[in-house]
Amino acid sequence: MLKKIRIVLAALFFICLTLLFLDFTGTLHHWLGWMAKIQFLPALMALNGVVLLILVALTLLFGRIYCSVICPLGVMQDIFAWFGTRKKKNKYCHKRPQNSIRYAALGIFIIFMAIPVTSVALLIAPYSAYGRIAQNLFAPVYAFGNNILAYFAERADSYAFYATEIWIKSVSSFIIALLTFGLVGFLAWRGGRTWCNTVCPVGTILGFLSRFAWFKPTIDTSKCTQCRACEKRCKSACIDIDTHTIDASRCVVCMNCIENCKKGAIAWKHMPHVKPSNQTASDVPSPKEASTSDGGTTASETPAEKTAPDAEKISAPRRGLLLALPTLAMASVAQADDKTTDGGMAPLVPRETPRRETPVKPAGALSLRNFSTRCTACQLCVAECPNDVLRPSASLKTLMQPEMHFERGFCRPECTRCSEICPAGAIQPISRNDKAATQVGIAIWTLDLCLPATGKDKCGNCARHCPNGAITMVEHTREDGTKFETPAIDTTRCLGCGACEFVCPVRPISAIHVEGVEVHREV
Repeated sequence: MLKKIRIVLAALFFICLTLLFLDFTGTLHHWLGWMAKIQFLPALMALNGVVLLILVALTLLFGRIYCSVICPLGVMQDIFAWFGTRKKKNKYCHKRPQNSIRYAALGIFIIFMAIPVTSVALLIAPYSAYGRIAQNLFAPVYAFGNNILAYFAERADSYAFYATEIWIKSVSSFIIALLTFGLVGFLAWRGGRTWCNTVCPVGTILGFLSRFAWFKPTIDTSKCTQCRACEKRCKSACIDIDTHTIDASRCVVCMNCIENCKKGAIAWKHMPHVKPSNQTASDVPSPKEASTSDGGTTASETPAEKTAPDAEKISAPRRGLLLALPTLAMASVAQADDKTTDGGMAPLVPRETPRRETPVKPAGALSLRNFSTRCTACQLCVAECPNDVLRPSASLKTLMQPEMHFERGFCRPECTRCSEICPAGAIQPISRNDKAATQVGIAIWTLDLCLPATGKDKCGNCARHCPNGAITMVEHTREDGTKFETPAIDTTRCLGCGACEFVCPVRPISAIHVEGVEVHREV
């Protein structure tokens, strides 16, 4: 029953968190956004003391429940482990803890977060890693399926579904997500919770706390027959049946051992601390030497010889299952925009991103420093952005952290979805009125690219579409007497929303672009 409860709760958290990253309609974050905010690292970055106290208390009471129920990367590993060991007779065996690797990974993580070089540290952060996997790999597959349904719904005169564009928002982020998915999946396929107990910094911290948990899986030596059924099903490889011990720092409370013990020798209960006795493993009588209470005959069960499980070749169906999602995702995101001409069938030059001296961060980020030090690069805001403005950065210093681009849209003053969903406090909650008065960047005009200045055509798009009236057209006279108008930017009113850059017809680089500001201010 305990295992069934855990599986139901884990499936609920995993499905809901995944849908939070897949939803492009903006409706689910009102109901499910709290699930992202109770993740350990985002709560730590947001200084959410209430959530941290609850997670610590939960660990001190029940052990690493967080890793087996709440953490989406942990649940994903369980899915891979289930497929990887489905046909194996000897699934796992006890392994020595790799404490040197665990604490070295934690130390490196803390150092890089403190420097800060968060882009390196966040590569192994569990929630962030899963967020990138869901956003870059699962979301395109989900959108591809939605577009198929929208295709048939349109022909049935139904508006239940609408098509959405599928495109790669960041090649570097996509590659990192694909490599993380493959590495974590392979380790879980072959060894269960290997990633959790050797690399994951959150697993190491909670593992240390779980040593002092009130409830732990414990072995009753009077009932144990050393059949090793528990040891073979322990995905954390933390049960040593020779010494009848369970390493609480690695146990993720999956309840596999309790379910598979036919003698009821393992129970999840409070066990008072007892000093270790001088009895060694060799002093423990084997089942062959133990006699039954009724006739003195030897027990029918014989101890299984402790050997490492034989290496099993991965069959073609398994390999196909492992590669199915990444392959389908790559095929989906490869769908290119077929709009290569404008309304008059004139060829369009693809728009390119201008080189910005200072990146543009969304309103609510407060400053570049606040954003870069608190963002966990989970890319949930990227998934939530309805205007395709937020994209993962390709810069090494802020790798995978979102920044604003305006080739496909601009940041509408009334939209605050990224600030509502950010679980780490990198984007503080902000009202619509406050956002409409927050300057995140300043528009910069380039004379040599502007159409009226070059004498090619009249324009004025930037002035007409500026939502804050920060751009006006100023008349000039050429030497030959002809007149033309060029934009003049009032930097005290410009918000940096990117509307001017988005509507500028000049390609491949817009004649006007937005430069970010170090510290956001009210205009």
